[in-house]
Amino acid sequence: MTLHDQVEGLFLEARDHVYRYLLTLGLYPPQAQEATQDVFLSLYIALQKGEAIRNPRAWVFRVAHNHGLNLREKQDSVRPFEPEMEAALASPGKSPEQALIDRQRLERLHNAVESLSPQQRSCLFLRAEGLRYQEIAQAIGVGTSTVGEFLRRAITRLRRASDA
Repeated sequence: MTLHDQVEGLFLEARDHVYRYLLTLGLYPPQAQEATQDVFLSLYIALQKGEAIRNPRAWVFRVAHNHGLNLREKQDSVRPFEPEMEAALASPGKSPEQALIDRQRLERLHNAVESLSPQQRSCLFLRAEGLRYQEIAQAIGVGTSTVGEFLRRAITRLRRASDA
């Protein structure tokens, strides 16, 4: 398998995950698309230079994390998540009462996610993308036990919000 094929395969497998992760860091969609391409270009360059990358998927998320944070620092403002838009896209077959209940539940969940620390949100998203604790730790630059603690706190907060 050539270097090009290796990077292309990982790109096809992980580009959507990296893109969504960059969105969770607060990048605008066009920025996240460009940053996703930059991350995989960096992977290609690193491999071409002969860098030994044992876990390319974790490496990609680590680079995406750092690059996304750098880009976000340069942004004037971060566009907030709009739960109204998601509520508007809800299934039209629901009764008005059920739609209101669902919208309120979604708003509580949104507020709970927004109240998480950036590290908790990153850990939660990366775990949802299927990364193991060790890979998450490598991606965001913390210890494995710290990842476990961030996830525990995030899940506890989200449970409380969904039970309210």
